[in-house]
Amino acid sequence: MAGKLYLCATPIGNLEDITFRVLRTLKEVDLIAAEDTRHSIKLLNHFDIKTPMTSYHEYNKVEKAHYLVGKMAEGMEIALITDAGTPGISDPGEELVRQCHEAGIQVTSLPGPAACITALTMSGLPTRRFCFEAFLPAEKSDKKERQRILEELKNETRTIIVYEAPHHLKATLKDLKNALGNRRITICRELTKRYEEAFCTTFEEALNRYEEEEPKGECVIVIQGKSVEELKKEQIESWEELSLEEHMERYTGQGMDRKEAMKAVAKDRGISKREVYQGLLEGE
Repeated sequence: MAGKLYLCATPIGNLEDITFRVLRTLKEVDLIAAEDTRHSIKLLNHFDIKTPMTSYHEYNKVEKAHYLVGKMAEGMEIALITDAGTPGISDPGEELVRQCHEAGIQVTSLPGPAACITALTMSGLPTRRFCFEAFLPAEKSDKKERQRILEELKNETRTIIVYEAPHHLKATLKDLKNALGNRRITICRELTKRYEEAFCTTFEEALNRYEEEEPKGECVIVIQGKSVEELKKEQIESWEELSLEEHMERYTGQGMDRKEAMKAVAKDRGISKREVYQGLLEGE
């Protein structure tokens, strides 16, 4: 009978945040796959867990996942843990999960800490709809991809969550401000630890603060989405830069008949179909 993969969430700072179910599972499985065994051994020692460990990280994720899936196919029960938080969130765990599903290996997730959700709930920003961007692509080595994502985020109406290391925080805040404008943000750092902080601010205010002091601790930046009203206003303004005939051609060029195109133009500009018709007559 095939084994099973257990995705075990581990503390993001405070060791008391681990669940009884995770502790029991880590003790009962045959093997623990850990992102960094040197880091995870401290957790296991603290809770007197003697289960053997093996490394599973970004640089061996494909080949090692294949090996682990083979072991589970033979009946081995394996737990996956990351350095902190929930496996599969911004870490190589997603590759192992994918291969398990392809091989018909059962996967279960044991809920627990996740920095993105922890930061979102304490940010003071809207929580009903949000998008998670994790770490942006590197500023130097993947500049084009970084700019592409920043461009995509410009019109995002949901609350945005971004991870960042302290030594890259200022550069990332500058890039986000340049792309998104001076939005409301909350910078959460040292989550669940002694010096935990949720700094409600704006990009400008945060950059001013970090000119005076060096950022410390892993950070989660929670960013206000663009309001639907602002987005609609910008869309209307962009349409108004076109003449009515040019606007019409956007739709008729796609095969829409002139009557339907007039309806679409009226909707885009927030005016009546009659006003569109009159404007087109005056433009002739």
